[in-house]
Amino acid sequence: MSARFFLDTNVFVYTFDVRASAKAKKAEQLIRTAAETGDGIVSYQVVQEFFNVALRRFPQQMNVAEAEQYLITVFRPLLAIHSSPALFGEALRITGKHRLAWYDSLIVAAALEGRCQTLYTEDLQDRRNIEGLRVENPFG
Repeated sequence: MSARFFLDTNVFVYTFDVRASAKAKKAEQLIRTAAETGDGIVSYQVVQEFFNVALRRFPQQMNVAEAEQYLITVFRPLLAIHSSPALFGEALRITGKHRLAWYDSLIVAAALEGRCQTLYTEDLQDRRNIEGLRVENPFG
């Protein structure tokens, strides 16, 4: 992968899913590629959603120390898009134009703001093109 890409929350969640080893392996590969190449990014929304799941819903919940370590080692190098009025405005425009749910529109808007060519997620239609952003389900 040589083009910039965005990783949605589910990519990170699958690395902790012992019931889905094939998905976990693919997710780990994507995250490793993102970190090694510097081509992969996330937004604050991804960090927030991940920790909401990791601290409350994982069968083996993360504790605060583990979460802090994950934030420093995994998310901090990838975190490129911050919440802003401009991002919210763009997400609203995308919601109206493409009929996406609000949180999906925020992810798409963040990927577009980050000048990504690909959005890796299982939450949107695979191979869909949204304003030049290609959606790919890495688990499909």
